[in-house]
Amino acid sequence: MHRTRWQTLALWAVATTAVSSLLVRALAGRGIQVPEVPWLVVAVELLIAGVVLSMGWAVRQFLQGKRPDLSPIRAARTAVLAKASCYTGAVLVGWYGGQVLAVLGDLEIEPQRARAAAAGLAVLGAVVLAVVGLVVEWFCRVPPPEDGAKDDPSRPREPAPDPAAG
Repeated sequence: MHRTRWQTLALWAVATTAVSSLLVRALAGRGIQVPEVPWLVVAVELLIAGVVLSMGWAVRQFLQGKRPDLSPIRAARTAVLAKASCYTGAVLVGWYGGQVLAVLGDLEIEPQRARAAAAGLAVLGAVVLAVVGLVVEWFCRVPPPEDGAKDDPSRPREPAPDPAAG
């Protein structure tokens, strides 16, 4: 599994922001309002980021030899959870960012200002989630093998000596 690049996450966030902004404006043009972002969303994003970070810290301790009782399966699951957190954070940045963009022209109206503030805080929580995912992916990286390189199937093999050469 390859590490997630921040550029990929930025691309996902920008694309989702553009699509969600257009969607929210199209719905508003038809008289349909997207529900306001609950303030609890930020707390949940930060809670998930905290759980992912604590699991990643345990894996880091395991890889440094300070916690030998951790299961390698749990470490692999933590790496997958970190990758999922990266992409979830990027998509949520786009979704809530699009809602902020959609109401930017109406900030003098109190309900729209409250809507933008709640969505803006949700964007910040989603950024934290994505960054924590990237950090935990970095925690979960395994150093390359030192002596076991002979058994690695991805390494090219030494060419067999030519018996005719002599």
